[in-house]
Amino acid sequence: MRRTITSIFLAAFLLLAPLTQRAQQSPPPAKPQSTAPAQPTGQAPAGAQDATQKSEQKLTTVVNLVDVLFTVLDRRNKLVPALEKNDFKIFDDKLPQEIRYFSKQTDLPLRIGMLLDTSNSIRDRIKFEQDASINFLFTVLRRNKDEAFVMTFDDEPQVIQGFTGDAGALRDQITKTRAGGGTAIYDAIYDACVKELSHPPRPPGDQPDVVRRVMILISDGDDNLSTHTRSEAIEMAQRTSVVIYTISTSTQWVSLEETDRNKTGDRKFQLTDGDKILQQLAEETGGRAFFPYHVDDLDQSFQDIGDELRNQYSIAYMPTNYVVDGRYHKIRIEVPDHKGYQVRARRGYFAITNPNIPTIQRPSGGTPQ
Repeated sequence: MRRTITSIFLAAFLLLAPLTQRAQQSPPPAKPQSTAPAQPTGQAPAGAQDATQKSEQKLTTVVNLVDVLFTVLDRRNKLVPALEKNDFKIFDDKLPQEIRYFSKQTDLPLRIGMLLDTSNSIRDRIKFEQDASINFLFTVLRRNKDEAFVMTFDDEPQVIQGFTGDAGALRDQITKTRAGGGTAIYDAIYDACVKELSHPPRPPGDQPDVVRRVMILISDGDDNLSTHTRSEAIEMAQRTSVVIYTISTSTQWVSLEETDRNKTGDRKFQLTDGDKILQQLAEETGGRAFFPYHVDDLDQSFQDIGDELRNQYSIAYMPTNYVVDGRYHKIRIEVPDHKGYQVRARRGYFAITNPNIPTIQRPSGGTPQ
């Protein structure tokens, strides 16, 4: 009996042993995957972080679009407002370009910088400056639409009245100006473009960025104290799309004989070196230079400027020869089928990725000194 029981246990052991060994060699069953480990308080899961980072990434595309605002005048210096896209041809460094966009920019809100020379050299003409600037503002500035600021400059520039649409407030500050010190014209132009006109107050509406940036510079043109050069001042005005209109305070070009006998017509005798600088500042940026003897000589000119600024054309093109190297490119706009028409526009631009960056990169070609 004992032998029989022993034999049964032995047989059972021999049958079960291979199964037990195979079970020990087999890998354990896979555990169900757990959820992501708990994140520290306030921190999103790793997947969410990746999604957030991707959503925050910005796609930057460089569009080499050059836009030019300009005015067309006939032989009698009267505005020509009814031309169309096919009437114009545009050249970039003498190479013809395709006009991508064309529009008539009428009635744009104005953002005006009034720059007054208060150096010692214009002491005898400070009253003329005050009257000229006040007359301009009351002639051109439209309340609730246009805005202006006033900057004086002698040893250094100073904003004495920030942007406002109140011509009376601007007048009150202008009448307080006094003359004395050196002349830093180029620093004033540079600072006015970078600090004020590069980001002027936005008008309400669907197109808040569409404004006309204008500078009225009243001076004798003789700079003797600036840290910036004339080229840098012109470059910054071009980069920020600022058109400069200059009014000379000099009377040295007037001959006494002409003053006595010539009551009408042009009294100009010979421009001074300072007057030529004022002329260059205006022409390089698409503006005009004025050489009046009396404030009354400017009355019609101010009205013409106001009409001109509100009746302009806009052309945009993508230069075929564009390279982001900071180089200066000359622009020329022609109206080939209308002889005698003249185009007033800025003369060029600098090849950079963002024309509003207030940083000077020296161009290889450069703009005239």
